[in-house]
Amino acid sequence: MSKTTFRCLIIDEMHPSIFELLEAVGVSADYRPAIKPEEVPTALQEFDGLIVRSKMRITTETVAQAKHLKFVARAGAGLDNIEVEKLEQAGIPVLGANEGNREAVGEHALGMLLALMRNIARSDRQVREQVWLREANRGEEIGGKTVGIIGYGNMGQSFSRVLAGFGCRILAHDCYAPQKIGTPAIPATLEQIKEEADIVSLHIPYLPENRHFANEAFFTGFRKKIWFVNTARGEVTDQSALVRHLQQGTLKGAALDVLENEKLQTLTERQQQEFQYLCTSPNVVLTPHIAGWTHESYRKINEVLAAKIKQVLAADN
Repeated sequence: MSKTTFRCLIIDEMHPSIFELLEAVGVSADYRPAIKPEEVPTALQEFDGLIVRSKMRITTETVAQAKHLKFVARAGAGLDNIEVEKLEQAGIPVLGANEGNREAVGEHALGMLLALMRNIARSDRQVREQVWLREANRGEEIGGKTVGIIGYGNMGQSFSRVLAGFGCRILAHDCYAPQKIGTPAIPATLEQIKEEADIVSLHIPYLPENRHFANEAFFTGFRKKIWFVNTARGEVTDQSALVRHLQQGTLKGAALDVLENEKLQTLTERQQQEFQYLCTSPNVVLTPHIAGWTHESYRKINEVLAAKIKQVLAADN
């Protein structure tokens, strides 16, 4: 076991394995999941590292008083609650743990797609109400379909792997790292996906340029009626456009693990109407942002972070 020389503040709830994993790489953890966001900047003064999940947005102002900060790490996928570019310009590495829950996201996306295409969620509700409908719940198979995966990082690759055994054709597009695309996926342009896909799944990060990536023009551009899956971020989909196309029947259905506004008690009147439609639509499957939320990923995220923290500290010495 390494000698502990660095101190890290943890401001969100974490799997308890984080303590021994950090200790093994020379870091002692100060665990304060109940700390208030406004207390974090002052508390950070005495620490070498910060681990956050979703408690707050981490900005240059958050870390301004932390003169010895060597890293900011997020226990999850996506870094949209951290000012990554500004922190790294200030010499503070930002670490993510996308590798920790990629298998979970791939499995969940597949599960939602099956629940949608085979009417599993809908028929489950019906049977519980003593309604036994077979013909009305005749579904579609994934096999033989063309699946378009937009975004081929950790999550897109994971979804591709779990699809590989279904006998479907997989087209993948990634404008950030097209070199990552390989078997079982085939590199494709967005235009090709819009022309050929039967199923489309988003796995892109939430960045300002990706806000409402799936908008009116996006949905209108498909030659076929598609099944749509989003396990990425709700903000990358224009929810109003999605609902319109579901209502018009130009989408076969949608599987959504994320929503544009997930704070359901704060929905605007428009968002409330759209949410009610999604809740009552028979061709929509909803889950509460749990694609990457498994018992296994809870620990794997810690393992990924500890390994990356070790690398950063080793390079700093």
